Amino acid sequence: MPSDPTKPLLRINPGQVRARSPGRPAPIPGPDTFSRVDQEQRFGQRFRRLSEVLARDNDALELRADPAALAPERLLVFEVRGSIASFAKAVARLSGLELIDEEELPSDEDKAPVAYLLVPDMRALRQIESLWRHWIAGRELPTGHTPWRDVFACLRDLRPWGPNDRVHPSDVTLLEEEILGKADDEQILLEVEVVFRPSAEAATTNETNVVRAITAYGGVVVSRARLDDIAYHAILARLPVAAIRPIIERSPASLAGIEQIMYIRPQSVATEIDVVDTVGLAPIAPLPAIVNDPILAVLDGVPVAGHPLLRQHVSVEDLFGLESNALVAERVHGSAMTSLIVHGDRNRPEPSLPRQIHCIPVLGAADCFPADRLIVDLIYQAVIRMRDTQNPSAPHVIIVNISLGNARRQFHGQVSPWARLLDRLAYRFGILFLVSAGNVTTEFPVPAFATALDFENAPDADRASGIIRALADVQADRRLLSPAETINGLTIGARNLDSVPVADRAFARTNINPLQALDTANPSSALGPGFANAVKPDILMPGSREHLRVVRSGELIVVAPAKASRGAGLKVAAPPRLPGLEGTEGYTNGTSAAAALASRTAHRIHDALEAEYGQEFLQLSNAQRATLLKALLVHPARWPEETGALIKRLLGPLGKGQASRQKDNIRRFIGYGVLDPDDAVACAADRATFWAVGSLSNEQCADISVPIPSVLGGRTQPHFISATLAWLTPVLPGRKAYRAVRMRILDPVDIVSLGVAAHGNQPDGNQTNRGTVYTRCWSGESAAVVTPAMTLPLRVQREPDAGGIEDKAVPFGLAVTVAMPGQVQLYEEVRARVRPQAVRP
Repeated sequence: MPSDPTKPLLRINPGQVRARSPGRPAPIPGPDTFSRVDQEQRFGQRFRRLSEVLARDNDALELRADPAALAPERLLVFEVRGSIASFAKAVARLSGLELIDEEELPSDEDKAPVAYLLVPDMRALRQIESLWRHWIAGRELPTGHTPWRDVFACLRDLRPWGPNDRVHPSDVTLLEEEILGKADDEQILLEVEVVFRPSAEAATTNETNVVRAITAYGGVVVSRARLDDIAYHAILARLPVAAIRPIIERSPASLAGIEQIMYIRPQSVATEIDVVDTVGLAPIAPLPAIVNDPILAVLDGVPVAGHPLLRQHVSVEDLFGLESNALVAERVHGSAMTSLIVHGDRNRPEPSLPRQIHCIPVLGAADCFPADRLIVDLIYQAVIRMRDTQNPSAPHVIIVNISLGNARRQFHGQVSPWARLLDRLAYRFGILFLVSAGNVTTEFPVPAFATALDFENAPDADRASGIIRALADVQADRRLLSPAETINGLTIGARNLDSVPVADRAFARTNINPLQALDTANPSSALGPGFANAVKPDILMPGSREHLRVVRSGELIVVAPAKASRGAGLKVAAPPRLPGLEGTEGYTNGTSAAAALASRTAHRIHDALEAEYGQEFLQLSNAQRATLLKALLVHPARWPEETGALIKRLLGPLGKGQASRQKDNIRRFIGYGVLDPDDAVACAADRATFWAVGSLSNEQCADISVPIPSVLGGRTQPHFISATLAWLTPVLPGRKAYRAVRMRILDPVDIVSLGVAAHGNQPDGNQTNRGTVYTRCWSGESAAVVTPAMTLPLRVQREPDAGGIEDKAVPFGLAVTVAMPGQVQLYEEVRARVRPQAVRP
């Protein structure tokens, strides 16, 4: 049943917080270890060489001359079997060692954690070498150093961090493209990430050495940033092409050989959008009074602030002086995103938002990142200006739209500095970041069709099947774009949906709609999963019915995503076509647009709760409101049954016990699913959504009593109960256990009495338990046993923390829905129980 704005979301309160039940931990088998004999054969020579040099020369100058040896002030890479936790404990016992970073690499055989350990002095080297000799000899290790026994027994590899580590193969390709055809003295911008040192003195020394090396290679420092919160230290530098070539070759004699450098990458490049088929401005509905107190900010390009669709709705704070160099005709990205947030898709007239939105441009001329700043630094400074200065420019902002990404950095297992920044700022200030998944617009082969005519004439189902198979074949090249791997933010993919009038569909006739009847992600929408295999994208929002164009054919066709058009796009404000023209409208598509619509929906949820609950809602903390919006935005999302079934059938794997892997393939495309934004804002006569907020400290839990309507009882018809929990976690930069706080909803013991069971068409419990959103749905058709004034106790539980954080209470938001389609008295019954009299502001 359609949502009814006169039926607001209903508040319920958590019960008393108490200690969680410890339960029985599942047995975790230890990793297979290597024998001492095997380890002596593999690593003995390296440690013997270390021992000889240490005995002969306290300065260990020979070590520095040997690129394969251990060296002071050298970053070492330890690959071990099993958990990294034992390694972290071992490191903590030796003074002078610093665990810089850790990650877990995929392996067909076993887990393969990788740790990066900084060994800054001779004392630490001597201790490691001494512990190795004790272990090889079979002697007991000194008290407190027993974890090193497990490290040595599980050691897979030990090597120094070198040029091959500092320059990723994908960055080599980008740098090769960047210098192609350029003269040796032409300058190229590089982002040089310095090994982060917590000590200010050590950091200064590191930076001085790196700057000296940049200068020695003919380069110049353009900008720098050091952000302790996210363990980030980087330099933006210009280097001549002659100095780039040896970096590409990963020569130890190049900048890639400098020990204080962690990574070298080409400068970040902003993702682009198209706004095409500009038309005259359609009539604008009369505007209500606009409140100049923004709760939503946009970090994007410079908008056309004088556009009739934006003039009263957008306040622009030109913090970085980018407006003056941005030609009005080129202000595409910021204008389109602010238009979508304020008005939605103009093909589908909706009321504009009642508050101004705050815009801080971070794209300059031609909608590009400024050439003289690091994007991580720009985002940091923008948020600090809004929320953390003595005179903050937008103190009430709790929703931040980032319809941007780094087109040069796909997610491949390690959280980018940009994503780490968003995660830290989200927790620190109580902000919900809405981030676009990224558009991958490169061409890809479709083996199911030999010619364009075959593709065009194929039945809709065959065409959709061919595209899904083709995308699955190239999924490794179509991963999320940084910062879409954010843990605390929501990542938005583009849904194959728009509101183009039927008469305008003909404008897309030169291209082919590949997913005519399938409700799924656009072909260009970047695929998940996210960090630690978390569900990403989180949800899909309309990104237009993206068409494809055939670029080559023969034995198979090769296709590429087509641009938006009047026949396949979202209608937005556009820069004027001619000088003196006030404003026009055009058409756009993709994940940037989808993220903007998600931000608009989050604002609408806030508006509805504020209208219904007034100060009762507004007096909640920023973090409580942000987590509640996060939960409510994801809560209505569902996998379209036809889409899930098709992906399962096409990609499998088939057979008993494969359900989890089948669901992995589905969520890679559509995350938690698609949703009707109206369902996130209000209830319906036959559907009631409850909300709650609370806070939990380490290993605490709280029960939330959900009213069960009597109309559920005794009826053998479809009904469902769903629950979504969201929180903002503190993060541990440089740790594999990056997400410090884990929460979940325990399956209610008596839920079977309500005639429901866990719904199969959703991520399973292990998959949804990897991020900061936990959602479950139970459905069924059996008659429920309902007693008078019955409630269902849902337990929200904070799991044992990963360690290394202060035990602070972490806020959460919870959304719970009870529905039985067709039973129109359901909502009013439960509303009478939780809110006998409406409270108006």
